[in-house]
Amino acid sequence: MNQYLIPANSKKSRLIVGFFTPRDLVVGLIGGLLTLVMLVAFNNPPFWLLLIAIMPLSISVILLFPVPNYHNVMQLLLNIFDYAVGRKKYYWKGWCVRDDANE
Repeated sequence: MNQYLIPANSKKSRLIVGFFTPRDLVVGLIGGLLTLVMLVAFNNPPFWLLLIAIMPLSISVILLFPVPNYHNVMQLLLNIFDYAVGRKKYYWKGWCVRDDANE
């Protein structure tokens, strides 16, 4: 009988540094670069302008924050969007899928 043992971290080995996908790195780099450009462009800014300048980095950090059962917040939001728009249909298959009367 062929029974294979799959390590729990087999998907993490395909990620960059064990956590990031290429899309995650692009989002993080764009947020960091926009923040850096805005901080350099504003010379001695007032507090409210400083908050606006660090907004791209803070948004990208929130998007890349890990969520249980999903890769990160960005993936969760993409799945919710795909479901709401109807591009992807999710079929429920739980433990009682075979208890249907149609069998």
